[in-house]
Amino acid sequence: MMSGLTNHKQTQQIPAGGYKKDSKRIRKGWRQPMSDVTRILNAIERGDVKAADELLPLVYEELRLLAARKMSQEIPGQTLQATALVHEAYIRLVGEEAQNWKSRGHFFTAAAEAMRRILIDNARRKKSLKHGGDHQRINLDKAALKYDDDLSADDLIALDEALCRLAENDTIKSEVVKLRFFASMSVEQTAEILGISPTTAKRYWAYARAWLLREIG
Repeated sequence: MMSGLTNHKQTQQIPAGGYKKDSKRIRKGWRQPMSDVTRILNAIERGDVKAADELLPLVYEELRLLAARKMSQEIPGQTLQATALVHEAYIRLVGEEAQNWKSRGHFFTAAAEAMRRILIDNARRKKSLKHGGDHQRINLDKAALKYDDDLSADDLIALDEALCRLAENDTIKSEVVKLRFFASMSVEQTAEILGISPTTAKRYWAYARAWLLREIG
């Protein structure tokens, strides 16, 4: 179900500074009855695999703008609420009109990938400004509920590097981690987005969690 989007997004590179040209399209497009994102989702459903390349830049830029605004309003040290950002982006970009879960699955998978890139970029900036610090073992059970901004930049980057290695061997399990960790989706939401059963989602999450923790050490 997700193969078109998954295959394209893994190789697509986001330029430094984001997609500046797309931000103007986003600000105008999400108010229209048939937004750019809705059009792209419909194209993906019709089998246009190239349309998947258009989705991530739009979702990434909207989430980047939302995250920057939210973080500027928050008290320093507070947790970035990834789930709230993803759902706000969905309403802004697609609107409140009904979308089937297959289409929404494409959107939320792109959103999870965009959140991953935004949060990892933020961690790299923190690392460049701050050296040293205590090593903190990542608790993926807790992390699945929300992204914890108190995680060290080194640990978050190590997790992402391990996740990239997992994706090379098992794409679907890496998608589960992205949705659970970076987009803070529940097991049930993750299962529905990926078109698998909740039992399978739990099994994949347990496997991926153990694999990543072993890789990170």
